[in-house]
Amino acid sequence: MNSELFQPTIPIGEPELMRASAYQRYLDELHADPGGISTRISQLSPSLRADLLRFGHDGGASEVVEVMAACVRHAKRVTIHLQCGDRVVPLTVFAQERLVHCPVPMDELIGKHLLDLRVMHVEPALLRPPGDEQAALVGAEHLHHALAPLLWEMAMRGLRRELLPEIAGPAVYRVAPSLDTSALPAIGAVMAAIQRLARQSASLRELADWPGMDRERATRLLNALYLQSGLIVSRSHPDAVRDGWF
Repeated sequence: MNSELFQPTIPIGEPELMRASAYQRYLDELHADPGGISTRISQLSPSLRADLLRFGHDGGASEVVEVMAACVRHAKRVTIHLQCGDRVVPLTVFAQERLVHCPVPMDELIGKHLLDLRVMHVEPALLRPPGDEQAALVGAEHLHHALAPLLWEMAMRGLRRELLPEIAGPAVYRVAPSLDTSALPAIGAVMAAIQRLARQSASLRELADWPGMDRERATRLLNALYLQSGLIVSRSHPDAVRDGWF
């Protein structure tokens, strides 16, 4: 990962981070109390809540990239509590502002712990984005990071090896004209595939056969482009219909 994408903040494992075992006990107690966890979850929009509950109770058993995709798709401000080793990292997503707030270095979180991250809980964000009139609720400036590079890394190197549900199934794909492909952290065969997708549509099967690609790499690329709001999905295209038929 390009270390210039993220600036370091504090070392992971500092006392500010709650232990995962203690946070899990807290969640278990709230689950046991009918007026507990539902109070915060109920503040999420019904559509986002339904999306999260698809992945596991209150988001608990889901992959990080699935939850991130749901939060971005519904353009909501949420805090995702991630288990990272024996600590809990509260990652606050400001979807509309395309920012995240994280109390640990992104190079540490994504560079070393990407495959170990587990979603423990999702709730409406208490923090406000930079520039908000409630300045007391805005986190430190150096703890904010661009959302796009984080989504790219999660899609390209995370645990998920299948298409996200929203883009899966018979379809052909193309890069949206509005996407600035030169700003993407892609090189070699991946960048070549992106540039080709900007000129022509392709199914997952076709994309996987392009030079330097395979099914997993193609799947990850489509997920990454979707999370950048840079993917056009067509299910009525003749190639998509034919692919679904066979």
